[in-house]
Amino acid sequence: MIGMSMRTGDDLRRISRELNRMNNAEVKKRFRKELRGAAQPFVPLVRNSIKAIPSKRPYSADGLRGQMVKATRIEVRTVGRDAGVAIRVDGRKMPSKMKSLPKGMEGTKRWRHPVFGNREVWVTQQSHPYFFKVVRPAAVAGRRAAARVVDSITHDIR
Repeated sequence: MIGMSMRTGDDLRRISRELNRMNNAEVKKRFRKELRGAAQPFVPLVRNSIKAIPSKRPYSADGLRGQMVKATRIEVRTVGRDAGVAIRVDGRKMPSKMKSLPKGMEGTKRWRHPVFGNREVWVTQQSHPYFFKVVRPAAVAGRRAAARVVDSITHDIR
């Protein structure tokens, strides 16, 4: 799983605890929605970067790159130690035997496969980084957006 999280640390955990104590479903819903909205601009960046990975075949929604595009999502957690927003290309959402493809394409894990299914002949595939090269430059803006959401909800709680 390739991902990047936007957290504001203790502030987010504190707000999450306060929201749970308040037991106000409307505010909780708005908080999750606004956090998701802060991360939403990253998803098209990552998906377009995946589509631009060089290949001898044209892009297809059923192909490897198409499966990776489908596995790209936003995860919002407002409880627990890992409270925050994450953009992920989730290997668990990939088809069987392709679970490690996102890591392999990014270059964080070695990517080998049999040549046309021949288990006697294996090849190491070249990585094509697609995630961090588009997310890192925009991360500061994402953190600012998440901080604005936290500030807004803090103001509403008080």
